[in-house]
Amino acid sequence: MNIVIPDDYQNCVTSLACYQKLARHSVTIYNDTVKNLDDLVARFKDADAIVLTRERTRITDELLVRLPKLKLISQTGKVANHIDMEACKKHGVTVMEGSGSGAATAELGMLLILSSLRRFTEEVVRMQNGQWQGFVGRQLQGKTLGVLGFGRIGEQTCQLGQAFGAKPVVWGRPSSLAKATIKGFAVASTREAFFSTCDIISVQLRLSKETQNYVTAADLALMKSDAIFVNTSRAELVEEGALYNALKLGHPGFAAVDVYEEEPLIGIRHPLQDLPNCLCSPHIGFVERDNYEAYYGTAFDNINTFFNNYP
Repeated sequence: MNIVIPDDYQNCVTSLACYQKLARHSVTIYNDTVKNLDDLVARFKDADAIVLTRERTRITDELLVRLPKLKLISQTGKVANHIDMEACKKHGVTVMEGSGSGAATAELGMLLILSSLRRFTEEVVRMQNGQWQGFVGRQLQGKTLGVLGFGRIGEQTCQLGQAFGAKPVVWGRPSSLAKATIKGFAVASTREAFFSTCDIISVQLRLSKETQNYVTAADLALMKSDAIFVNTSRAELVEEGALYNALKLGHPGFAAVDVYEEEPLIGIRHPLQDLPNCLCSPHIGFVERDNYEAYYGTAFDNINTFFNNYP
C-alpha cells in the first residue's frame, strides 16, 4: 500500500524504531507543511493511507473529493477539529486514532512554568552576552498552581506541581471537578475565584466546539499582576487576541505559550514573540522520542490492522 506521511518537521520518522512496522508498504514522507488545496492533492493523490501528525494538516471535504484512492487516515493522537469526519464518512474514508502518554507535554508545561518563574531564558541570554544576573526569580514551592481541565495531562500537571511543593487547584467541567476531588486535589469554588487567586494557570483542555474561546479577556483581566498564564494545549482555547492584550495591560504579568493559531511559524513572527513578558516555544510539548514511538507506533499498527483486514 502507498502510505504518505506529511509534516515530519524534524525529519525523524525514519529514525524511529516503530518505522519498521511499515516495511512492507511504500512510504513517502514530507518534512514541510503545505496548505494549498492543489498542493495537498498532489501529495496525497496516490495514497491509500495518510498518517497525520496531530493537527498539522487539515482534512476537508474539498480535499477528499479529489482523493478517490484514499482508504484510511491514521491519526497520531486523538482526532480533533482538523478532520471533517462527516466528509470522511461520505467519501468512505476510515479514520483511526491512537494516543500517547501525555507525560512529555506535562513535563514541557512544568519546564515553561519554572523557566518563567526564574526568567531562565533571559538569564542564559544575558550570560551569553557577557552580562551577569539580571532578575530576582521566584520559586514554585508554595504557589497556587491552577490547572484548567483535568484529563490525563491535567492530572499529570497537578502531580508534577505537587512534587515541587505547589498547591494545585483545578477548574473545568463538573465531571473534571468531581474526578479531581476523588483524586485528592482541590477545586476552585468558582470560575472567577480560579482566575483571580491562582499564581499560575496551566491550560490543559482539549479543543472542541465547546471549549473554543473558553478563556476570555474577562478571565485574563482577573489574573494577578504577577501571575503566569501557560498554554501547552491549543491556541484556540483562548479568545483571539485576548492574551496579547492582557499581557500589554499587565494582567497576567507573564505568559508561556507553546501553541499558535497558525502553525508552523516559519519566516514570520507571532505577535506574542514581541512581548518581553511572554516566553514562546515552537509547539514541542509532545515532541519527544518516547512519545513519538508511542504515537507513530500506534498509527502504524492501525495501518497494518486495517489493511490486513481490508477486502
